[in-house]
Amino acid sequence: TILKNLPLGFSTLSRLIEENFVYVDKTEYAHKLVTQSGAFFLSRPRRFGKSMFVDTLKEIFEGNQAIFEGLYIHDKWDWTKKFPVIKLDFVTGGGRNLAEFDIRISEMLRMNGNRLGVTFNSTDFAGKFGELISGAASKYGQRVVVLVDEYEKPLLDNIDNPQIAMELVSGLNNLYSVLNEHEANLQFVFMTGVTNY
Repeated sequence: TILKNLPLGFSTLSRLIEENFVYVDKTEYAHKLVTQSGAFFLSRPRRFGKSMFVDTLKEIFEGNQAIFEGLYIHDKWDWTKKFPVIKLDFVTGGGRNLAEFDIRISEMLRMNGNRLGVTFNSTDFAGKFGELISGAASKYGQRVVVLVDEYEKPLLDNIDNPQIAMELVSGLNNLYSVLNEHEANLQFVFMTGVTNY
């Protein structure tokens, strides 16, 4: 009998598979999602595997076939088709005010831009996000996948300060409105969260 460790605190599929941790195959659900067009929102309690599922979607769309050997999706997905993936991760928070939020978003967009080889002319985060989507679609000749983990975490971090929370609502609305503006360049949008704002 081969004993496997439980992947407590893991959110990266490749590490979990490579280091032989226990993995409950959820790629059938992922396959159902990725073969449909549209935007999806998954609401679950904390520590429920949302971040791992987001990483699973990222690996699928980036065409990392080897990770999925022996899993449901392995022989059901066209691994030659790779999509540019933009991942925004608010798990560690989004700042204590609008200025810190702006810095955090800009840094995430910069990191995605570096990974995808896209540069920015805009100075505000909404403009950068739009340029990232259109630039990645143009560069790779494929529509873009956007994955957002814990989309409302900046609000939860400031729930005891309604004034700052409302400023952050405005900032998040500006960010997510870019998705509507660039719908033609989007293949798939997936967000996780624990609340509805």
